[in-house]
Amino acid sequence: LQAASQEPDASLFLKGAASTARSLGLPLVQWVGKPEGRYPGFCTLKGHSHYVSSVAVSPDGKRVVSGSWDKLLKIWDVETGAEVRTLTGHLGWVTSVTFSPDGKRIVSGSWDKTVKIWDAETGAEVCTLSGFSTKVTSVAFSPDGTRIVCGSVECILKIWDAATGAEVCTLAGHSSAVISVSFSPDGKRVVSGSLDKLVKIWNAETGAEVCTLSGHADEVDSVAFSPDGKRVVSGSLDKLVKIWNA
Repeated sequence: LQAASQEPDASLFLKGAASTARSLGLPLVQWVGKPEGRYPGFCTLKGHSHYVSSVAVSPDGKRVVSGSWDKLLKIWDVETGAEVRTLTGHLGWVTSVTFSPDGKRIVSGSWDKTVKIWDAETGAEVCTLSGFSTKVTSVAFSPDGTRIVCGSVECILKIWDAATGAEVCTLAGHSSAVISVSFSPDGKRVVSGSLDKLVKIWNAETGAEVCTLSGHADEVDSVAFSPDGKRVVSGSLDKLVKIWNA
């Protein structure tokens, strides 16, 4: 009821919520001076010519980066929805994009088997990380921005030095494509989800497997650490979300 009460004054949802609240004797907090649009601040960013596979917001909240099957990355202004620039260089679908923690760089993974680092201000390509023999599915920066972890269809993860582009280590243990990767808040561990239905936690310094979390009945497409690093959450095509002790 409270959520519906924040709709524009002319909305049937608001009128229904107010009527129900009165009949039940429930109080509602009123939003004074609220915008009268259906979705305040909402805008659509148009420019890609194919499916958009990945998006990320800059740390300062002012920009959005998108990656698409049209092989392009685009940077957008959040306030205006205007396209700031287009980043070209990938030869295959762009599957994963994200900003560095300081917002100065962007990393992207592609089905062209490469990972690229870009200058977020100029759009210039900083370097290309080539070490996979097949498609890259997921990329993520470490919390301090010094390393990048990437997952691949060839069942492995790789960690790279974000400054030099040097490969730090390869994490091998999944039996099928790695779909999602993420660093722990302290940067000491990495979690991965895979088509093999497993979640794995790794030592980010050595590449050693710390543990395997089994329980999903289908591929694991999304994984993340909790802010304190004590829990891992995973989402799967088995229609379940699981929370694990990390």
